[in-house]
Amino acid sequence: MSSTHTEGHGDISTGVAGGDSNASATRITPGNALRPEDIALEVKTGLAKPTEDIAEYALRLGDDALILAQRLGHWISRAPELEEDIALGNIALDQLGHARSFLTYAGAGMPNEDGTARSEDDLAYFRREHEFRSVQLFEQPNGDFAETIARQFVVSYYQYELYRRLTESTDATLAAIAAKAVKEVDYHRDHSTQWVLRLAGGTEESRTRMIHGLRTMWPYVNELFQDDELTQRLTEAGAAVAPSSLREDFDRLIAGVLNEADLEVPDVPAAPGGGRYGKHSEHLGYILAEMQVLAREHPGASW
Repeated sequence: MSSTHTEGHGDISTGVAGGDSNASATRITPGNALRPEDIALEVKTGLAKPTEDIAEYALRLGDDALILAQRLGHWISRAPELEEDIALGNIALDQLGHARSFLTYAGAGMPNEDGTARSEDDLAYFRREHEFRSVQLFEQPNGDFAETIARQFVVSYYQYELYRRLTESTDATLAAIAAKAVKEVDYHRDHSTQWVLRLAGGTEESRTRMIHGLRTMWPYVNELFQDDELTQRLTEAGAAVAPSSLREDFDRLIAGVLNEADLEVPDVPAAPGGGRYGKHSEHLGYILAEMQVLAREHPGASW
């Protein structure tokens, strides 16, 4: 298969066109889909107004995608082959696009002291570590290529099931974001599957590394499927998806790929988790320090 994926990144620019002071410093628009700028406009005009619960839910999904985008971006110029450089870079851009949309919507339900909506950049660059709501899997180090593929394998199957069901959300904005995201994550899922099969069926070294990668990432799988009061309330209202409801299909599909690769689901203890409540591993702080330094040193800057 070809790993090159260029569809869906039609508007990539650097700079604030037309003096738009509300534009993001990271303008990466996923084709003709509902853009973060469109969401911001709907919020500004009152067409979209998330409740506090929905804003918190959107923040969780946005943080997941944002942190994964940062992790994957580190592979650009470092991947084992040029085609994979492009593939991982495009997957990172997809994730960043998802993050921008979710964070823009979340910010509308988390206003500043003056009552204005917090922007995607406010949420990405000016929150502290304990304020992030991503689960711990997304912040785990890249490790070697097999570890990154193991993380992406788990993430893509989880996100696909999540976004597929979220397209039926009673919240129109969440449903629209998910409708775009699920198409992109379907590619991510195929990409990671092909690499799991390739590494597991390659050399003795590649197979050993693939097994190690799965064992390294698997302790963080359970946290993806934990329900809490927020998701219960939103699920009952039809706005969200209960994480636990995704587990059966996730396990079945993952097992199918692992069986084909002659691999087993790792038997390892689960990590404590807590990312949804601001409890993170030591790795997130390093990601945020690198990601946020420019914005914090030069607040309000654009180029």
